[in-house]
Parts: sequence; C-alpha cells; structure tokens
Amino acid sequence: MIKPLVSVVLGSYNRFTFLKAAIESIRQNGITIPFEIVVIDGGSTDGSIKWLIQQKDIITIVQHNHGEWNNHLLEGHSWGYYMNIGFRSTHGKYILLISDDNLLVPGAVMNGFEEFERLEAGGRKVGALAFYWRNWPGMENYWVGLSLGKMFVNFGMFLRQALDKVGWIDEDTYAFYCADIDLAFKIWQAGYAILDSKDSFVEHHLHANNYPKASNDQEIFLNKWLDIFDIPDKNAYLSDLGKERTWIYHSFIDNSNTVAKFPSFARPIHHRVLGRIRQKIRPFYGRIKNLIRQ
Repeated sequence: MIKPLVSVVLGSYNRFTFLKAAIESIRQNGITIPFEIVVIDGGSTDGSIKWLIQQKDIITIVQHNHGEWNNHLLEGHSWGYYMNIGFRSTHGKYILLISDDNLLVPGAVMNGFEEFERLEAGGRKVGALAFYWRNWPGMENYWVGLSLGKMFVNFGMFLRQALDKVGWIDEDTYAFYCADIDLAFKIWQAGYAILDSKDSFVEHHLHANNYPKASNDQEIFLNKWLDIFDIPDKNAYLSDLGKERTWIYHSFIDNSNTVAKFPSFARPIHHRVLGRIRQKIRPFYGRIKNLIRQ
C-alpha cells in the first residue's frame, strides 16, 4: 500500500455547495503525489453527509457537534477538538489545513509540498508553511499573518511530526478564534520555523459564515503568550486587541479565475457583474494598470 505524502483536512457543517466546490478544487489542483482527503462533518442536515459517504476518495468522519440526542442537547466542542480528530486520523507526512469555504488555486498543494521538501533537504527545521489567501469578494491581493512578529497559519501545510511533538491544537483553552495562532506559537516554541509558501494561494469566501462567533479567545491568547515572551508593554496590546497582528501582502493574478467556482448564489449580484467584467478585461489587465498610472 502506498501511503499518502499529503493529507488534506477540512471541517464542514451545513455548507454543502461550498463543500463540494472545495473538494473539487482539491481534486483539480494538479496533485501528482499520493494524497488523501479527510473531512470532519459536524452533523450536517443539508445533504452533506449523504454526499460525502458516496465519495470513495474521501475519508469522512461525522462528529455530531449540534442538535439533540436522546432528549439531551449535544455537548458543543471547540474548533481544536473538532480538527484534532481529523489531524490525528491522517497518514501523510504533511497535513494541509483548509476550510469548506476555501478554494485552492491550481498548483497550491504541489508548490507547498515541493517547497517543504526543498527546505528540509537544505537542513531547515520547518514546522509549517502558510499559504497566501484573501477574502473574496473584497480583497485584491493575498496575505499571510504575523502575530507579535511571528508567522502563523490560517490555511496551509504542517509537518505532521511537528504537530505531534507540540501536542496538536489546544482543545480546551479556545472556543474558536486564536487556536490556530496558538498552535503556530507552540510550533515556534518547539524550535521549528513557520515560513510562507509564496506560490501557494487560497480563496476564502467572505460571506459563507451566517453569524459571527462571540468569544474572548484573543484576550486569552495574548495573556498567555505575552507572559511567555515576557513582553513589557502587555497592557498596550490588551487595550488594543488588534495591535499584535500584522499582514504581509502578496500580489498575484489568478489566470484560472478560481473564485468563479464559488457557488454563484453566494455572490452578490454586483460582484457577479464585476467578476464577468474582470474576466473579459483580464488579458488587457497590465495595459490598463499602466494607463491608470500615467
């Protein structure tokens, strides 16, 4: 049996059309090495589970995180608990984390894998590669994030060995937000670097979420790591919870127009019209930019 080199893990709940698009972006990404797809479903009721179990190239795990059972409300679990189930079930050397509201731009996976292998061959101790991503609609360029000067991973590729060494995602401290940044900091603390994969891009649909998740995760995160790093102006960071985070921007033109593969109903009409216009003028994009600058 040939073991996968890359395991693509994503969580999903009641976003069937987004999920199908995300899976197709994996299948059509041009991956030429053995890989597997692992989906953690939180108990969807929109047809996702029925579809998933019919997909023979997907390992489907259903972990009911919503609703009732035997006249009792099911206990809600954190994002970390949810994703660790998927992470621990993988077989690949590398684990690629995306979401069901993502689309992988063609070539993203192989570009990340080859960069990881190149860095390892050169003697670098790398625990993760952050993929550049953007919120769509609304953003032109792509970015990766830094918190307190250290790179973290919203979407990207992890060395499975590094995840195992740091004890995976913290399941108990964070409800949702900042668990991914906390994981990155644990990887840094264990002596691994987190770098950016400059040729790997991800689209994130801005309007897939129906409601914001309320939490004090960011304050919990800062209280923990500002003490560990012994940063003197701790109160300044806590009074401005966005102060610790900065972004590295990266310009890229996706000639494959990946965002067009998002479910069309999810795109506001004016964005659909603008998308069609951009597609028509894309071959002349460089000339138009030069004319505007003159």
